[in-house]
Amino acid sequence: MSETELHAGDAEASESELDEDDRLKPEFVSAVLEAVEAGDFEAAHALAAPLHPADIADLVELTPSEQRPALAAAIADLIDGDVLAEMNDWVREALVDALEPHQVADIAAELDTDDAVAIIEDMDADDQREVLRALDPDDRAAIEEALSYPEESAGRLMQRELVAVPEHWTVGDVLDYLRRDEDLTTDFWEIFVVDPSHKPVGTCTLSWILRTPRAVTVSDVMKREQTLIPVDMDQEEVALRFQKYALISAAVVDSSGRLVGMITVDDVVHIISEEAGEDILRLSGAGEGDINQPIALTVKTRITWLVVNLGTAMIAASVVGFFQGEIAKFALLAVLMPIVSGMGGNAGTQTLAVVVRALATNQLTSSNTVRMVAREFQIAATNGAILALLIGTGTMILFGRPDLAIVIGLAMIINNLIAGLSGVLVPITLERAGVDPAVSSAVFVTMMTDVMGFFSFLGLAALWGLAG
Repeated sequence: MSETELHAGDAEASESELDEDDRLKPEFVSAVLEAVEAGDFEAAHALAAPLHPADIADLVELTPSEQRPALAAAIADLIDGDVLAEMNDWVREALVDALEPHQVADIAAELDTDDAVAIIEDMDADDQREVLRALDPDDRAAIEEALSYPEESAGRLMQRELVAVPEHWTVGDVLDYLRRDEDLTTDFWEIFVVDPSHKPVGTCTLSWILRTPRAVTVSDVMKREQTLIPVDMDQEEVALRFQKYALISAAVVDSSGRLVGMITVDDVVHIISEEAGEDILRLSGAGEGDINQPIALTVKTRITWLVVNLGTAMIAASVVGFFQGEIAKFALLAVLMPIVSGMGGNAGTQTLAVVVRALATNQLTSSNTVRMVAREFQIAATNGAILALLIGTGTMILFGRPDLAIVIGLAMIINNLIAGLSGVLVPITLERAGVDPAVSSAVFVTMMTDVMGFFSFLGLAALWGLAG
């Protein structure tokens, strides 16, 4: 059988072990783990060998934590840098902790700088030093420089392996350079053009280089307009630039404007996925929401916001306590008041989700804040009026009390207006105060809609003099 046929067979075998959603089938994972448990490491290795590195990472993640060391021992030679780069952070950290520093160094040396940094940055300081000492001087210098930049910045995200050429070269010079230098990175889409001080002055895509005669100079074929990424830029802003300008790769420059690295779109895809997931989970106060996160840390993260929620619930309860006399006189108030607060909470959450996303994507800035507030006020007023009509009609049909229908309708309008305004103003205020609006906005918006929902409904009932 030819080598091509062998590789084709491996690919088919690998694909056959995947579900439609590209996750490993339960029976395949069970077969691997049964082989590991039985001590048949050779069989387990044979099953895992045809898998793609990302699927091997999935296999390790799907394995119960107490069985991962045995699985790692069985497929040790398959767990390379590409596998670790695809692995969940918590699972990877546990595996890396179990390796010797020279083993981690060997893996890091195989990777691009950004992937190597992702593996090393979560290690303890002592372990980091051991790994860095085991690296080649050039690799060590590149990784140490990356670690000197803030977390989640372009400096941590970028890779140093790139292709840069002077603008006076011809296309033929570039082609010869690409073919001659064996140390160049193998994955790139653009060639960066630099001046004598190593500042980027333009870019050339590979397609332009391949289609241009050899005698043409790079300065005549390059594109001078480019998007430069400052080395200290936050990764969220990096992702927004890639999205806005439809970038495949971009040059990263230091404070003096010199080219120090590049960021590619595959890294940005990971950022977009991570940041979107983080914002959704933060809105609920669930922390990272990672199923591989230690239980104690998950409990600590969640209980913090649950305690805050308990405090806001007590505030809402105290408002109800002010009107216990009215509730005692007219029991229907206790039946209907949760509807007002609940609908206000839902309306506030809708507005909050839109505003947090707009802040995250730079759609909402100081230049259009007033317009956004006015827009949400109109939406809240319209929705409140519609809901007031519906709840008022329903109250009339069920209880035959026009006065009660008017009171609950007015309370619905008031609380929807409060929900709309707080859904906009709370996250904007927190963002301008330097607090992540995705983390704590929901608590304050819910408090506002609960407190004002109860206060408006029970207060209007007291003013109206409703009685059973």
